[in-house]
Amino acid sequence: MSAQTHADTPMPLRVVKTHDLTGDIRAFDLALPDGTDLPPFTPGAHIKVQAPNGALRKYSLCNDPAERWRYVIAVKREDGGKGGSLSMHRDLKVGGTLPVSVPENAFPLEPGARAYLFIAGGIGITPMLSMIRSFGELPPAPWKLIYLTRSPETTAFAAELQSGEWARLVKIHHDHGDPARSLDLWPLLEKPNIAHVYCCGPRPLMDAVRDMTGHWSSGNVHFESFNEGGEVKPDDKPFTVRLAQSGREFEVPVGKSILEAMREHGCDAPSSCESGTCGTCRTKLLEGQADHRDMVLLDDEKDAQIMICVSRAKSERLVLDL
Repeated sequence: MSAQTHADTPMPLRVVKTHDLTGDIRAFDLALPDGTDLPPFTPGAHIKVQAPNGALRKYSLCNDPAERWRYVIAVKREDGGKGGSLSMHRDLKVGGTLPVSVPENAFPLEPGARAYLFIAGGIGITPMLSMIRSFGELPPAPWKLIYLTRSPETTAFAAELQSGEWARLVKIHHDHGDPARSLDLWPLLEKPNIAHVYCCGPRPLMDAVRDMTGHWSSGNVHFESFNEGGEVKPDDKPFTVRLAQSGREFEVPVGKSILEAMREHGCDAPSSCESGTCGTCRTKLLEGQADHRDMVLLDDEKDAQIMICVSRAKSERLVLDL
């Protein structure tokens, strides 16, 4: 039954277990009510869920893809957020039902890599766990994980990562909220090598890793973001978007992405991560000045292209080749 589920049709999954990983991170085990196998997923995949308050959120799957009977997600409670994570923590209990999409993967693990370097910040550990767990007892290539957190108390999955064979491959670093105590990643990234680098975490961490890997082959550096749809900045303003091919024109308000506004007006475009890291929604920019907020475009591409899932406008209007 489940393997035939259409990607746009939510599956009603049952919460079979919850577990507090830290004071503000909770894991949820989700399964089909009849206990049959779920649609398969690959390491790095995510699902979209509809929180009890109606908010749509994306969460990486952190269990082994071989576990077909369950999906496991870890949700960090964001007290200053829009309420989705608060609702998940407050209202979702064992036995409850959660509408869930079929898994998608905007952060796939490169199967032929000769080495892997994982760099995770905070809740960004979740897709890395799926990748590492998929290796089993005989990894396909050497790997190392750098896991950056504020303190031992905020470090999810610490006991698992520091036990057994993983202990020698995992470095956990706490900065205790002091930028001066941040781990220097430059020695790891100074010299490009055969490794594929995977980075997931807060935007400042990803920006730093992107800057330090500018001289690497772009195909060897991969990013995933939990900043769905882009964060609101104090100077954000509404702007107008015109779709050149259809002639449709509409306003993009503060707090919504171009892609979200398009959908509300009956238009759509290819997308996947919706956080500016995968490049699926790359669109030709015909007129106007973009406010780029993605992790994909190179400097010489920014005048003529835009990622419509996160980027906005510096000008009053953008004209897109859609």
